Amino acid sequence: MKIAIEGCMHGDLDNVYKTIQHHEQIHNTKVDLLLCCGDFQAVRNEKDMDSLSVPMKYREMKSFWKYYSGQEVAPVPTIFIGGNHEASNYLWELYYGGWAATNIYFLGYAGVVKFGNLRIGGLSGIYNGRDYHSGHFERPPYNRNTIRSVYHVREYDVQKLMQLEEPLDIFLSHDWPVGITDYGDSKALIQQKPYFQEEIEARTLGSKPAALLLEKLKPRYWFSAHLHCKFAASVQHGSDGSVTKFLALDKCGPGKKFLQIIEIESEPGPFEVLYDEEWLAVTRKFNSVFPLTERRANFSSATMNVQESREWVRKKLEERQFKPFEFVKTVPAYNPSQRIFDSIPEIPQNPQTLSLLELLGLPYLLDTSPVTGERTVIPASPAPPSDFQTYDSEEIPIDDIDETEEIADDTRREEA
Repeated sequence: MKIAIEGCMHGDLDNVYKTIQHHEQIHNTKVDLLLCCGDFQAVRNEKDMDSLSVPMKYREMKSFWKYYSGQEVAPVPTIFIGGNHEASNYLWELYYGGWAATNIYFLGYAGVVKFGNLRIGGLSGIYNGRDYHSGHFERPPYNRNTIRSVYHVREYDVQKLMQLEEPLDIFLSHDWPVGITDYGDSKALIQQKPYFQEEIEARTLGSKPAALLLEKLKPRYWFSAHLHCKFAASVQHGSDGSVTKFLALDKCGPGKKFLQIIEIESEPGPFEVLYDEEWLAVTRKFNSVFPLTERRANFSSATMNVQESREWVRKKLEERQFKPFEFVKTVPAYNPSQRIFDSIPEIPQNPQTLSLLELLGLPYLLDTSPVTGERTVIPASPAPPSDFQTYDSEEIPIDDIDETEEIADDTRREEA
């Protein structure tokens, strides 16, 4: 199976797919799957940009809306995770994962799926210690604080992934596992990005939860993005001698090392995205402690007999041959010839999410009040003014960080 891995998408789907098609023509081959490591920017219309945490000069529609509307169809099955520049309102609709557009699958805030006989997991967002133990308390419309905290990795989602026992072939994260630079050419990396040296030495370059997951899950491959550079490493796990091949890639752009195509042994196709039994069994068991306010999840109150849950989930999945529910549009797509004036609910109940929860026998909780914990649709916070700046010096800017000298002094990423 040929798999294309892409770093930060930043909404530039057209150019990424054209690059893949060019490779296919030049090498007379066929790419079976595209994996994107975050900053996908699944912006469907103008309103979604109110939930997109980017500097004002980067607030543009890009090309995802064409695939959401059906004007274009992804030529390669695509699986992506979220980063720190996302239409977070849309990804919240699909918290458990689902089709963001035809042939484009979001893994969820955390998730695992099968593609052919490969098992692919991922964790969306970036690490920030201030919010790690909080629940998912953010709701659209976001304010200047929640538009950023909404994409911070949460302990709840990491703990779900830590329950996995079956082997993973591939894992995706947006930011790098902290300490991964020990296993590659860190000297060359520092020559390329001198301002990384301080954080590498302080063990703050990267995500602590991602490092825990790397140690626990030991996937064959781990792909990341976020830092806008290419970096490879090979981690040998001492307990069993298994090896994880790590690769981080740049953002899409001319001269950038944003795409890598690898070949992995697999069963013959055709291939399709399918639900993962173990993951949905874990999801079912953990949903009772889903933290939807700022309070930390109480894991002690969850019943963790995942094996019992697996048998129940397996029967349900067999009824639909493990296939995810179909893509459904929940809001109007961008139309270049007219603006959207119709009222759009802040948190539409996505039919895919509703159907999955019904299949698993779980309640829909995504519209729960972040204050009281009660299920009620209320404005969570005032919408940000149209001219407010979402750039923060702690984050990696979207533009090429080599172009700005002051980054070496100002940038202190949110992973710290």
